[in-house]
Amino acid sequence: MRTDIQGLRVLIVEDESLVSMLIEDMLAEIGCTVVSVAPRLDEAMRKVSSLAFDVAILDVDLNGSEAYPVAEVLARSGTPFILATGYGSAGIPESFQGAPILAKPFEQSDLERVLVAALASAR
Repeated sequence: MRTDIQGLRVLIVEDESLVSMLIEDMLAEIGCTVVSVAPRLDEAMRKVSSLAFDVAILDVDLNGSEAYPVAEVLARSGTPFILATGYGSAGIPESFQGAPILAKPFEQSDLERVLVAALASAR
């Protein structure tokens, strides 16, 4: 299992284009590759089953839909994921309480920390 984040292939599931561009820029700066961005739940579900990636960053609230169906698929396959939310961990369902959380707003160091945590939790 990977222990470093350099070269990670990342799927971003985020409905706010400015936030997804920020995440893409931060990931590029730390040596990760964005394989795709999915702004909607249906698109995210398609990409999860059709793309190769190492970790996913899931915005919990996708324009009124929740990203938990994507998280369930990833959890079943053993693929690491991060839940990104501006509402804190209080609203996260019990089944995902152990998932790494990226609290919005965040800095690059926060993103790096949760990427490492996601990789560690997948071991």
